Amino acid sequence: MQERSSVAELAGSLRGELNRYSPGGKLPSSRALVERFRVSPVTVSRAIAQLAAEGLVVTRPGSGAFRAEPRGAVPTPGDTSWQEVSLSGDGGPEVVPRTVDASGVLVTLAAPPPGVIEFNGGYLHSSLQPERALSAALARAGRRPGAWGRPPTDGLPELRAWFAREIGPAVSGADVLITSGGQSALATALRALAPPGAPVLVESPTYPGMLAVARATGLRPVPVPADSDGVRPDLLAAAFRATGARVFVCQPLFQNPSGAVLAAGRRPEVVRIARAAGAFVIEDDFARRLVHEDAGPLPAPLAADDPDGVVVHVCSLTKATSPNLRVGALAARGPVLERLRAIQVVDSFFVPRPLQEAALELVGAPSWGRHLRVVAAELRNRRTAMTAALLKVLPELALPLVPSGGGSLWLRLPGGGAGADEPAVISAALRAGVAIAPGRPYFCAEPPAGHVRLSFAAVSGPAEIAEGVRRLRAACDELFAGPPRGDSLRA
Repeated sequence: MQERSSVAELAGSLRGELNRYSPGGKLPSSRALVERFRVSPVTVSRAIAQLAAEGLVVTRPGSGAFRAEPRGAVPTPGDTSWQEVSLSGDGGPEVVPRTVDASGVLVTLAAPPPGVIEFNGGYLHSSLQPERALSAALARAGRRPGAWGRPPTDGLPELRAWFAREIGPAVSGADVLITSGGQSALATALRALAPPGAPVLVESPTYPGMLAVARATGLRPVPVPADSDGVRPDLLAAAFRATGARVFVCQPLFQNPSGAVLAAGRRPEVVRIARAAGAFVIEDDFARRLVHEDAGPLPAPLAADDPDGVVVHVCSLTKATSPNLRVGALAARGPVLERLRAIQVVDSFFVPRPLQEAALELVGAPSWGRHLRVVAAELRNRRTAMTAALLKVLPELALPLVPSGGGSLWLRLPGGGAGADEPAVISAALRAGVAIAPGRPYFCAEPPAGHVRLSFAAVSGPAEIAEGVRRLRAACDELFAGPPRGDSLRA
């Protein structure tokens, strides 16, 4: 975070001085900038790269950086207002507008401003990412015979077989398609399994990225309430009867955002109910490799015990490694696999072979198991630190469940209502120097109360967690003056 702040500050200083140089004029050397601003050569290099990306400077290897020539006159913008009509309805039979609201996803993808603690992140902090192992895997992958050749459209057989073994013995490599991460797999599955305008059942609350994909595909998400044991089978059966839906999307393990694990007694019920309705279950198994060290034995994926092909399984390596290792898998049985394959090919042809080769090198190395053990221990430590800090400093925020996997906590705001205080809390927190995720995007209908999601995986450790909670306390004092309200944080 300090390095990112230094880069931004140096880029800002150089940006403000560009008028001192004529177009084409040479900027001071990297050594001169290091001595003048007392920063590292890496910081100088990154700041210059940022200005080059903005089109303000050009770099010439061996010569240095130069102020860019002025751009030509800005063309007169055209009239794109016609697109509002075109995009709002294409004259087809669809009854659900295919609007795309990515706000719930962007809040976890966008880096906060310098100095702001990232409690809204969706990926592991850089200190938890296996950067050395990834670099080594990528280097080895590049030297593999045929590494830059065209891969099979379904994915490398060795990688498909590895994912199949991870899912369970009932799944073979022939049942698996390699995808560009979990989000791409979800999009492919939803497009394959439901026509535009159809209802799709979802857990409530649930992952905003999935809701965005469903709506962009023209589907109508229908919420099915869940509790600390996962989705309620009685309400799931009722929702199938009421809507005629043919798809249910769920996260049975460490559900996002609640952290719930689908109870053992409910697991076969969910598959049985879907099978009776002639429906598919899309199982988003995103957090299996984010298990905490103190968790008990993990249940197998729903797809591991599904001879009838009810479950379409989605998983990826991204969450446990790096946002840049966008390698995932879709697993399915029966005729639906051919439809999934066709949509995947049309959308993306194939996942780049060097990335697949690097994934194989990574998971086949001895360091892979060590990395997962380190992540399990560190996530437990961060979760424990955040839970303790919230209990001590912010007891008015209710925590229905302390998860044993995943990277975040799901908290209910004090008071009643349906989330009216969320925007005020988010804004006050940002003013206090901590970015948090609002709860509203996790609901596809009116939320029962205001919520926020706090990530402990995206920060550097307990010290930053303690400081972030302290800043959040200051934000809440600004909004909720007086004694704590009725709700209390509980495990």
